[in-house]
Amino acid sequence: MGKLKAGILGGTGMVGQRFISLLSGHPWFEVAAIAASPRSAGKTYEEAIEGRWKLDGIPVPEEVKKMQVLDVSDVEKVVQVVDFVFSAVDMSKDEIRAIEEKYARAETPVISNNSAHRWTKDVPMIIPEINPEHAEIIEAQRKRLGTKRGFIAVKPNCSIQSYAPVLYAWKEFKPVKAVVSTYQAISGAGKTFRDWPEMEGNVIPYIPGEEEKSEKEPLKIYGHIEGDAIVSASTPLITSQCIRVPVLNGHTASVFVDFEEKPAKEDLIRAIREFEGEPQRLSLPSAPKPFMQYLEEDNRPQVSLDVDFERGYGISVGRLREDSLFDYKFVGLSHNTIRGAAGGGVLCAELLKAKGYLEAR
Repeated sequence: MGKLKAGILGGTGMVGQRFISLLSGHPWFEVAAIAASPRSAGKTYEEAIEGRWKLDGIPVPEEVKKMQVLDVSDVEKVVQVVDFVFSAVDMSKDEIRAIEEKYARAETPVISNNSAHRWTKDVPMIIPEINPEHAEIIEAQRKRLGTKRGFIAVKPNCSIQSYAPVLYAWKEFKPVKAVVSTYQAISGAGKTFRDWPEMEGNVIPYIPGEEEKSEKEPLKIYGHIEGDAIVSASTPLITSQCIRVPVLNGHTASVFVDFEEKPAKEDLIRAIREFEGEPQRLSLPSAPKPFMQYLEEDNRPQVSLDVDFERGYGISVGRLREDSLFDYKFVGLSHNTIRGAAGGGVLCAELLKAKGYLEAR
């Protein structure tokens, strides 16, 4: 059986570029269409991203260089050549909601990196290792949309990947509240230091909308399906601060956590090291093995040493220790454009294919 044909909506931006690089040589998927704004449409991909390729050290894949970029709003033309699409478009939330729904109604599944549909009640927001069962809501969504194969699935915010999987691995110990500070790389804003020289040697203590996402999105992921909606969990209560730091790739989280009953430190470390989810059990092509690592050294995890753990799909955890106000504190690290963005989307698509939601037309 041949590979599924994927379209990349917003293929000229940083996350779109990351999708293209990760899909080069992928065993299940191939890039069959790249769509972007009217400014890029009609050009070859090579022409459209000239001087704008942001993945230093990673070449533009040969197979896409001469591909003609399509207009993302020309839905009929795009869907003719693809089985499904990844969405990384840069538009207003209302525009994103509308265009993604248009693709879904055109019987084309949408795996989105955008936040526009994260709170649509029947759209699953998936970290494949944590809540693969949320894919079951797709049937209710298809009824609402009136589709047979079209649907929308989203991946969550990039910054929560550095701590939400850890808290989930500890669910048997019942974490009840967490205080989270994230230190977020500039590529999370689609930038490099060439684009954003004022970030060099700088810290900005505000990222629009990020704190609300950091506090609420994990609870939807930890939630459950009731009827035609996903109902968020009520615990753990999370409060956060999100800070932009002069790092290219890698979101770090400093987390304080309280449990219903304080567990032993060695049990928490064991839970991290032994945790596996559906991607590991199914041996999905992009699944990290292991999903999470615990590092004993006092000065780990570090971006420069650990951000590429398991090709950027894995989570690194360290500095777990008792705290004077909370039960414990720890530091987590994830690659924001691989696990946190495009790679999380690719892994989500692999999960949905394995479960029968993505098929050739």
